[in-house]
Formats: sequence, C-alpha cells, structure tokens
Amino acid sequence: MTPHAGRQYVAAMRFVAPSLLFCLMFGVATGYPRSASAEDIYSTLEEGDGSIVKDDVRRAKRARDAGRWTEAHAAYKAAFEAADPASSTERERAELAGELGLCEIELRKYRDAAEHLAWSLEQRDALPLPLQLRFEAGQRKAAPHVGTLYLSVDPPDSEVLIDGKAISAPARTYRLFLEPGQHMVRARLAGHEEAFQSFEAQAGKETTISMKVPRAATTAAVSKDTATGTQEAKRPARAAQTPTVAPSSTSTASKLRVAGAVLAGATMIAGGGFLMWSAYTEDELHDRATALRAADKEADRCARQNAPGACSELRDLQEKRDVLRQVGWVSLATGGAIGALTLVSLFVGRASPPSDGVRIVPTASERSAGLMMAGAW
Repeated sequence: MTPHAGRQYVAAMRFVAPSLLFCLMFGVATGYPRSASAEDIYSTLEEGDGSIVKDDVRRAKRARDAGRWTEAHAAYKAAFEAADPASSTERERAELAGELGLCEIELRKYRDAAEHLAWSLEQRDALPLPLQLRFEAGQRKAAPHVGTLYLSVDPPDSEVLIDGKAISAPARTYRLFLEPGQHMVRARLAGHEEAFQSFEAQAGKETTISMKVPRAATTAAVSKDTATGTQEAKRPARAAQTPTVAPSSTSTASKLRVAGAVLAGATMIAGGGFLMWSAYTEDELHDRATALRAADKEADRCARQNAPGACSELRDLQEKRDVLRQVGWVSLATGGAIGALTLVSLFVGRASPPSDGVRIVPTASERSAGLMMAGAW
C-alpha cells in the first residue's frame, strides 16, 4: 500500500467508525434480534406455521428458561401427547420426549425421565448430535435412581403386566424402568397358563428375566376302543372342546370345603370337651389336695420318701390335667385354622375367574423372604 492510499484509508475510517458505532448502539437500544439460547440452537419444534404443538413448545421454553419446571413439564407433556405420527415428524417427537425427560429430572421423576429419554434416543438418527449429547447426559443422571429390567417373553404376543398394570404392545423383549423395590411381572395368553415372576429392582442396577408361557393342559374324552370304530371314538371334535374340567373341579372343591367345615367343627368341639375334662380334673385335684392337707398339715408330706399313696395319686391327676389342657388348646387352634382356610377358599373360589386364578408365589431377596399372593379375588 502506497503512503497516499494509506492516508485515504485512515481518513475513510475516521468517517465510517462513528457511523458504525451509532448503528450498533441504536440496534441494542431498539431490541435488535438476539441469538437463541444454547438449548434451542438446534431445535426445530417452532418451525412452520402448521405445527399444532408450537404454542405449547413456546410456553414450555419460557417456563424452562425461567426455572418454572412444573409449568415447563406440563407444557412439554401436552405437546408430546398432541404430536401424533400423522401431524408431526419423527424428529419433533424425539425432541419433545427428550425435553420432557429433562424436565422430569429437575422434578425428580426419575423413572418417567429414564423412560422418555430412552424413547427419544431410540430415534437418535433423527436428532442432531448436540441434542443427542444433551439427552444422553440426562439419561446418565436418571440411571442411578431407577432399576432397569430386561425382559424376554415367549410367545412374544403374550400380554405382560407389571404389578398388575399392562405395559406397551406385545413384544419379544422389553427394556423397562422401575422404581426400586419389590415387583411382580405376569405374562398371559389365551390357551396358555399364566407365568409369574417376582423380583427386586435395585437403583442403578439391571435385572434380566426370561419368561415362558406354557400351553394349558387340555382334557379330551376319547374312547379306549378306537380299533373297533365305536360310536364314542367317532364323536365330533366339539366333545373334546367342551370344558369338562371346570364342573368336576368345582364339585371336588365344594366337597373339600364341606369336609373342611365338618372337620373344623368336630376338632373345635373335641378341644372344648378336653378343656372341660381338664377343668373337672382340676376340681378333683383340688378336693383331694384339701383332704390330704386336712389329714396331715405338714407342708412337705408328699416330698418325703415314705409319702402316702395319696401323693402319687395327686401327681397322676396333675399330669392328667396338664395333658388334657394341652390337647384341648391344640384341638381348638387346629380347628380354627382349618375353618379359616375353608372360609378363605370359599371366597377365593367365588371371586376368582377361571383364567385369572389366585396363586401364591415365593419371593426372596438379599434382605427378605416371604410369599406373594397374585391374581384376582
């Protein structure tokens, strides 16, 4: 650059610099458009006038930036529920699920957060890398607070219930997030027996369960004389499909309940008789002891080596009284237990549908063991 050209450049800058400074100050004073927040740089949720969720998204972002997490959670949830596949893109749904999960972390709803963030990251190919990293960081925050269950079910079209609540559409494998504690997984399918499995979900740990739902046993009446072609063997298949097991099972159960009630009553009556006999023996023992003390007032008479025969009779009466009393109380307790079981079986038999029976499943963990009753009653 020549000295003359340099002088012209300096003169021009002296003239232009004040103008640039004035424009910059004017732009700031009049609210010149500012850059978006770091969270929204890669967001496309508000693009397009046809989006049905943009109003909820704007409200959610304002609440999020102001730290009003409950309001932000409600707005993102409304937007996520409204964003069905027919009116939104895969990226919009994935982003809404991720933002909803981040709000749930702030509200300490870690199970819901883990579920929404995992669902969002399943569509990671639709998300830009910065959003993937944000949602993965949120998932790492939620993971230490929830238990993760990896569940496989065969047949894959079985209905799966966790703690009595049905989960998503049938699949062969599931990844589920659960609150720490004891849970029951149940799988059922028409024409199959139900499968149960109890387990303890531990925070920050994974549990793997494989369940097989076995086919239900079928009973068909078929004649033994198939070689002669008798009428019994030639009956149509509908005879085999008739549920003949249920009436027989119900009749047997009724007979058992009647027998249980009779046995409980008889046992309790016998226990009462033994206790009455024990009381009668107690009175007899008291009368004989009184008579013996009247004959000889020495306190240690029966403790001597040459104790009279009446002392041995007193000891025999004492043993008899104790045995009768013990047998009486045991009989009463046994009769009460049999009666209680009979009564419970009556209620369970009437309330439980054939397909959803009541089952008692043993449960065990590192800190406890017990029984869990599952089913409908």
